[in-house]
Amino acid sequence: MSTHSPDSETPTATPVREQWSSISKHVFNSYLEANNAFLASMGVQPPTASKTTDADRDCGASTTVESPLAELAFADEAWLTERSVEEHDELGVGEYVRFTKRISESDVSAFATASGDTNRLHLEDGFAETTQFGGRIAHGTLVAGTISAALARFPGTTVYLSQDLEFLAPVEIGDAVTAECELLEDLGDDRYRVRTTVSAASDDGDENDDGRTVIDGEAVVAISPLPDE
Repeated sequence: MSTHSPDSETPTATPVREQWSSISKHVFNSYLEANNAFLASMGVQPPTASKTTDADRDCGASTTVESPLAELAFADEAWLTERSVEEHDELGVGEYVRFTKRISESDVSAFATASGDTNRLHLEDGFAETTQFGGRIAHGTLVAGTISAALARFPGTTVYLSQDLEFLAPVEIGDAVTAECELLEDLGDDRYRVRTTVSAASDDGDENDDGRTVIDGEAVVAISPLPDE
């Protein structure tokens, strides 16, 4: 990883103060969301999510809403979820969940700060244009995180036990990605072997670039019934 600061001089670089303000805003939101999820896991009701202000939208913040799924602390009105069953006792081989979201500029900025991965390939236009990708791309582990988001949407409480991944293609900032998780094998004791894939649709309108598989792999997870509330 490069030690070069993301605020180096490039013609398209965002002013340092403005960039830091934006990153700080999104990191705060990420920490708040993580805290809410932790409180929910402990049986404490987190604050009700509300729509963002105009200032939030200027920073590219998400619009959070109350989640219709008991498994989630909150949702975003732009996220899409499809699942084949609604109850934990209906889970079995062949059941699936699909989760779709667009990878935004704010996602990349927040992930870079939260993870410490400030690779110039993800943050600097001028540098990224000189690489084999021809422009900035999203962090691979950020994109892979949508698999975790999909797993969390199975009915019940999902816990990761293992994950194998193969990164097949890059994801550009602005692409919409869909993570699909399908139960392949019932291992007993609420544990399952799961096929995990992520596909991406380009934001540039190129139909030939839509639906390409960018990540493939398998996971083992435990999906237990939701605790009584």
